Amino acid sequence: MADDVRKGESPEVALDLDEQNTDLETAMREAMAAVEGVETGSRPAAPAGAGAAPSPGEEVERLRREVADLRDRSVRTLADFDNFRKRSQRESQEHRKYALLEPMRDFLTVIDNLDLALSAHGSAEDLKRGVEMIHRQMQELLRRFGVTEVPAVGQPFDPTQHEAVAREESREVTAPTVTAELRRGYRMHDRLLRPAMVKVAVPVEGAPGPGGSGEEGPAL
Repeated sequence: MADDVRKGESPEVALDLDEQNTDLETAMREAMAAVEGVETGSRPAAPAGAGAAPSPGEEVERLRREVADLRDRSVRTLADFDNFRKRSQRESQEHRKYALLEPMRDFLTVIDNLDLALSAHGSAEDLKRGVEMIHRQMQELLRRFGVTEVPAVGQPFDPTQHEAVAREESREVTAPTVTAELRRGYRMHDRLLRPAMVKVAVPVEGAPGPGGSGEEGPAL
């Protein structure tokens, strides 16, 4: 097998190798057809003005050498492409395996501060201030990595962002509305990490809303 593709080659190498392999296979088929033509006596005549045509034996030998060379180049090209494919797979696996390396280094600072808080000999108030400081540090890290909180209390209930675990009727709302957050939800950029676990108030069935319209809000 050929040596691994050199590092630094662009991704277009894979396409070039694939095209070259196709060309080599075509050339091999044409050369084999020519060999068979010479052996069966159907070799094309030499062009006018050309020197004496080589004997059939010489032509067959030349074409066989050409076929062998094309076959060798094809094998080496396929080997290079296979090595390139395997190396790309290894690099992809390494990337997935260590994608969280840098974020985890940052979170180690949070663990260090928690260890200090647990080993501290202070009052309950001192411990509370330490936990609040670590909580702020954790929130800042989450923001750095694009993690934001899902708005909940006072927001219209959104089943794509909220998970309703409790429900109550209320004359104060005209549509399902979040009244309490039982577990905070988070998004990372434009994707939901987890929904907010909430309590939802829904309009009283058949009762008029604050505006006196008597219309019911959408069902939860």
